[in-house]
Parts: sequence; structure tokens; C-alpha cells
Amino acid sequence: MSKVWAATFLLLFASTSPGAAVEPAAAGEWLVADGTARIRIAPCKEALCGHISWTKTPSGTDERNPDQSLRNRPIMGLEILSGLIPTGSHNKWKGKVYNAENGKTYDATVTVESANVLRIEGCVLGILCGGENWTRVGTVDTNRATTGSGHRAPQRGPTR
Repeated sequence: MSKVWAATFLLLFASTSPGAAVEPAAAGEWLVADGTARIRIAPCKEALCGHISWTKTPSGTDERNPDQSLRNRPIMGLEILSGLIPTGSHNKWKGKVYNAENGKTYDATVTVESANVLRIEGCVLGILCGGENWTRVGTVDTNRATTGSGHRAPQRGPTR
């Protein structure tokens, strides 16, 4: 057997063995807990970031942003997760989350709980924390996720 075939066989065996399961990744499209928006998480330079890619109702502007010059920017496409870097723990990242509902930015952790569940938590002062679970798009009832007047952001690459 040639060296190429031997290497191919070893790679095939390693990729199908039980101990070589592929870890779920944070990158992808996620439906927020209340089903009103989707967030697309993708690489941005050396980190991950997340942009609003779909909303159930027509989206408005970032009217509660503390920076008055940013209050007219559209919610669609808005970066709400930024600077997510690995923590060293299994499937966990830390960075910032922007809440357009109140115009505040919080320290955040994002943890992939399973291939289809992402846990996001935001904290104030490192002690007052809240969070929710998001569901990977493609694993939810698509009627729930797209009924009504759902609106999508234009497809684009990372903005950083």
C-alpha cells in the first residue's frame, strides 16, 4: 500500500472513531430565545463577532445608543457581539454584547452547550449576570422562525 493510501486510510479511520468527534462551533446562524431575531456569528480578524441577520418585524434604528451620532444606524446588520475570544475552557468565548433595547454594552460569555444550543450571558460589574439559550438555525421549526414579515440583512462578510 502506498504512503498516500496509508495516510488517507489513517485520516478516514481517525475521523470516524468515537473519540474523534468534531466539537460544535459558535460560528453560524442562531435564533434568539424569543424567536424575534437571528444573529450570524462569524470570524472578525482574530475573534468572533455577531450581527443581526434577520428580524421578525421591520427593524428600526439604534435609537437608544448612548452615542447620539449612532442613533440613526439600522438595527439590521448591527454588530451585537464583538471581540469574542476563546477563554481556554471547552467551547467558551468572552467578549462584549450590545443590547440595542437599552443601548448598553456588557461583558459577555458565549458557550456552545451542544451542536444546536448556544448559551449567551451578559454581566454588569462581573456579578450581576443574565442570559439565555439560542438555537442554531436549521434545527428550529422554520415556520416559527420565518412567518410574518421577517426581514433579512443583506449577506456580507465580516465588517472588521
